[in-house]
Amino acid sequence: MERQLAQLQKTGLVAAVDGKPLTVGSHSKDRDCAWGRAGRCYAKGYKLHAVYGSAPVPLAWDIAPLNVGEPEVAARLIPTIEGGGYILGDKAYDSNPLHDVALRTGHQLVAERKRPRDGLGHRRHSPGRLRSMALLQNDFGRTLYHGRDDIERRFGWLTNHAGGLLPLPNWVRREHRVRCWVQAKLIIHAFYVYLFHPVPC
Repeated sequence: MERQLAQLQKTGLVAAVDGKPLTVGSHSKDRDCAWGRAGRCYAKGYKLHAVYGSAPVPLAWDIAPLNVGEPEVAARLIPTIEGGGYILGDKAYDSNPLHDVALRTGHQLVAERKRPRDGLGHRRHSPGRLRSMALLQNDFGRTLYHGRDDIERRFGWLTNHAGGLLPLPNWVRREHRVRCWVQAKLIIHAFYVYLFHPVPC
């Protein structure tokens, strides 16, 4: 069903990558989840990692414990996306290895620097990272990067209706159950969008 819905969307040249924490109680006995950063605090749980294009179904997504870094998961997701283009990410994705992965698969990752006031030092930097920094210095790159906020709106819409991605129920524990539950919510949300908001957001 997810593959059928994905075929309804048009392939574009710009996508965005980000993560959405899915927390559980601090005393949960779930052996698959972990403590990690959830926004500005630490929590226990999982994270939905997604690459969104122009439609409500992500181009690629995965579930991982909260202690798994966003660049690590993005390095698995980006090679699965067909075609090339720009992928926009926040400072967490400013990683030389991730820029290399993106380049090898025909994508240009654009992410703000984690430490913009520091120099580059003498170590090797990915050509993709150097191009990302150059893009963010010109009008085209800044306008392009402004579109990264779209993924925040998509996560917001995904979690703000009755059938959407609400907090994990008490019975949704262990990674395989979380994955199935999230996939069901992504499918329900896609139907909600296509039925009641036929113009892609």
